[in-house]
This record gives sequence, C-alpha cells and structure tokens, in this order.
Amino acid sequence: LAHEWGPDIRVNAIVVGYIETEATEATYGDAATQAAIAHNIGARRLGRADEIAAAALFLASPASSYVTGAALEVHGGG
Repeated sequence: LAHEWGPDIRVNAIVVGYIETEATEATYGDAATQAAIAHNIGARRLGRADEIAAAALFLASPASSYVTGAALEVHGGG
C-alpha cells in the first residue's frame, strides 16, 4: 500500500507489545504472572497506553515524513 498510495499517503503499522490497560489482570493474569511476563521483556515492565499514543503521534507528525511502509515495534524489547 505504501508503494501504491505514495507519496500522498504514508502507510505504516504499530506493532504493540504487552500494554497495561483497565483489563490488565483479566488479560495477563495476577501480579505474579505480570511480573513473570515483564521479566521476559527488555524494558522489564509492561508498556503504557501513552507510549503507544506517542508512537502514533510520531507517525502522524512531520518528523516521520520519510517513514512509509514500516512497522514500528513498540514492545519494550519483548
């Protein structure tokens, strides 16, 4: 799509890792299970929604004007 729709439209994806939400416990389990998950992530913690929002804002900004056809991995090294 990046090739087909460019240069007027840029096409990118955000690859999201483990993110804390209002349903974190239902999704990832209790605190001990979450700690075990976090231990296997480079950042040693779950991500936050504002970190995904920051990635989206970057891709929507002029700072990413040459970024298209990309997958931005926001997963804390997981």
